[in-house]
Amino acid sequence: MSRRRRLDLPAGFGSIWTAVAIDLIGFGIVLPILPIYARRFHTSPFDATLLVAAFSAASFVFSPIWGRISDRFGRRPVLLISLAGSAVGSLLTGAAGGFAMLMAGRIVDGASGASVSVAQAAAADLARPQERARLFGLLGAAFGLGFVAGPALGALAALSGPRLPFYLAAGLAAVNTGVAAKRLPETRTAREPESERRGSLAERWLGASFADVAPLLLVAFSALVAFSAFEATFSLFGQRRLGFGIAGAAAVFTGVGAVIVAVQVGLVARVVRRLGERTTLVVGLSANAGGLSLMAVSRSWALAAPALAALTVGQGLVQTTMATAMASRAGVGARGRALGAQQSVGGLARIAGPAAGGALLGSHASGWPYAGGAILTLLAAVAAGLFSGQSRKTGVTANTSSS
Repeated sequence: MSRRRRLDLPAGFGSIWTAVAIDLIGFGIVLPILPIYARRFHTSPFDATLLVAAFSAASFVFSPIWGRISDRFGRRPVLLISLAGSAVGSLLTGAAGGFAMLMAGRIVDGASGASVSVAQAAAADLARPQERARLFGLLGAAFGLGFVAGPALGALAALSGPRLPFYLAAGLAAVNTGVAAKRLPETRTAREPESERRGSLAERWLGASFADVAPLLLVAFSALVAFSAFEATFSLFGQRRLGFGIAGAAAVFTGVGAVIVAVQVGLVARVVRRLGERTTLVVGLSANAGGLSLMAVSRSWALAAPALAALTVGQGLVQTTMATAMASRAGVGARGRALGAQQSVGGLARIAGPAAGGALLGSHASGWPYAGGAILTLLAAVAAGLFSGQSRKTGVTANTSSS
């Protein structure tokens, strides 16, 4: 019996998962050494941060664009372009002889990496509604693998020279492009209806009526602002409040990533089957709010440990369920742009969250970033509970167990 059969995965999903995992590993490889590499060109700290901002800005712009293109022309060509673009972006970065070329490489890489929503749409195409949470959870594991394994490989590769990690990332993406060209299937079976192409600007961008998905986008934005503020401030907070250094912070973030992946792979699908999408989302957001509240008053591991546990389990539930809820509400031929809109909103949240968290943290490492995040997340949980679980386009009820 094949491994795919034992895991009960739809045909083609393994290729999508592998493409995403290797793409994210290639992205993660460059993270540990990018600031050091930028100093080779005598850049200022501000210029170095622009390299990160350029990647995020390109992802923000291109997420809905790639989603819409995939709705019109198919998921497969967009994913192949994304993989090839990642190879080109990494190659430009590695071969850069000046800051301008380095910036160009990061923009190309950011635009190419904006196809996360297309991979999610491809998974949604393959799965029955009741299977989406499990497949989206497995895709979340692919993202987590990339962010954990990539930086480790990058740090090791950098021992042989500062350009090698970028060339290694380019090589991984190039090989993955060739493999995907042979094995990656086209999953989109329904074309975008002509009526949707003539809808309002908001409906053409969102892939669904504004009333269907705007509240969900607001919930996604609020939750990610709170969580990204935690990510951006926890190292300094932990150093001053809990007394650990760089190694301790790295260990915590590795543990957080591992728990989120474990929840996405082993827990979220079971919870969604039992409780439904909407209730699972409320539970996850409530756990986040509780974890952030405890973190705000933590001065020892006695409170910090359960705070981190609640926060990571909650975030694992929220990440996957938010995507499945959006896929349920979009039309069958419009999933790419609906999920792209969600990714774009998430990009804005990852800009606003760290900025707000840093301002609230202050020089004394106060608990205000987490207290404020807890309030914001709790409001998001209330909004998610009030939000109708019925999709106008698909008739999928998020509040009903699919078992």
